[in-house]
Amino acid sequence: MAYQQGYRASPKHRAPRGPAPTMGDPTQLFDDTSAGMPPQHPGGYPSQPGGYPQQGYDMGGFSADSIFTDPMANVAMAYGSSMANQGKDMVSKEIDRFVSINKLKYFFAVDTKYVMKKLALLMFPYTHQNWEVRYHRDSPMTPRHDVNAPDLYIPSMAFITYILLAGMALGIQKRFSPEVLGVCASTALVWMIIEVLALLLSLYLVTVHSELTAFDLLAYSGYKYVGMILTVASGLLFGSDGYYVALAWTSCALMFFIVRSLRMKILATASSEGVVSHNSKNRIRIYITVATAGFQPLMIYWLTFHLIR
Repeated sequence: MAYQQGYRASPKHRAPRGPAPTMGDPTQLFDDTSAGMPPQHPGGYPSQPGGYPQQGYDMGGFSADSIFTDPMANVAMAYGSSMANQGKDMVSKEIDRFVSINKLKYFFAVDTKYVMKKLALLMFPYTHQNWEVRYHRDSPMTPRHDVNAPDLYIPSMAFITYILLAGMALGIQKRFSPEVLGVCASTALVWMIIEVLALLLSLYLVTVHSELTAFDLLAYSGYKYVGMILTVASGLLFGSDGYYVALAWTSCALMFFIVRSLRMKILATASSEGVVSHNSKNRIRIYITVATAGFQPLMIYWLTFHLIR
């Protein structure tokens, strides 16, 4: 058979031959079955597609799920929770021994109407008639319902305002510095604490069993900051003459307020105990009340005179 010139017959196409079946490598002792195993975790145990160990996998006889199903583990967790609750209760009791949160809330139960009435009473106490604290079911009424009840809101806000006003006065006189302002604040706070401790000690020495608490005395002692604010503001606006006029007014008003308020607390206890008004112990109670009231103008002057020049 003749072929045309230039044409080359293609080789006959053959199907690819697959690998020849082997009878096994004589040097291989075991078959390779790694192709059917799941991917391995770096720790050496099977993992899920995300690379994490399979849930509930037994790692050397220890199951991760056994932590939540083991009765001993549940008992230990319950015991730890009970110990934590007992510790919390102990801390709360220790705090209540020194600072009762419920009593502290009572002194801050105020509203705007009470604050305005109390400030007017502190500046103009001479026309006030009834100074007795009202009670409801053997408990004193909150300050928002009784203007005669002591509170800690006005003293705390007045203390902060006094510090800010002192900083402004020092700044006007080119004498402001953080150290001077810190000394002013710490001095006022320390003197108030000393005053309260001295009054508590005096009442203890004369065996006065009254309803006055440390919070009550702290409130009555802190009312002086209202007068201090008015005194410093008058000195900044009207000079030394305005300072001394405001000092005289606020001192007399605060003394009158302290005597009438503490008199209802201290002397009322003496009358309920059957103490005669001419008794020596009752006279000591009167002296303590007057001394507490007379100490307020001295503190107002001591803490404000250096701010006016």
